[in-house]
Amino acid sequence: MINIRPISDIKNKYQEIEELVLEENEDVYLTKNGYGSMVIMNLEKYSDMMQEFEREKNVEEKFGDLDFEKILDEIEKEIDELNTKVLEHEEVFAKLRKKINDQ
Repeated sequence: MINIRPISDIKNKYQEIEELVLEENEDVYLTKNGYGSMVIMNLEKYSDMMQEFEREKNVEEKFGDLDFEKILDEIEKEIDELNTKVLEHEEVFAKLRKKINDQ
């Protein structure tokens, strides 16, 4: 359940918010004058989120806007066209690498 609180709860109900964030691992969304203002989350969750963001950013910098789903669909189509030939995983990854490098 999303926990939405007025920003005044930081001052008036700090202990309650702290328990939700630290002990129950819930994010608390704060509003000011009825509009979203900020989110409070525990530090570990924030750190994990930022690490994931950095990983995604690094992949995007390395590969650009590659459409991996499209590449995998093309490889699957090639495999289907080979009738019933079974490829070893090395062959599949070699094809995938070639497709990525050719983009």
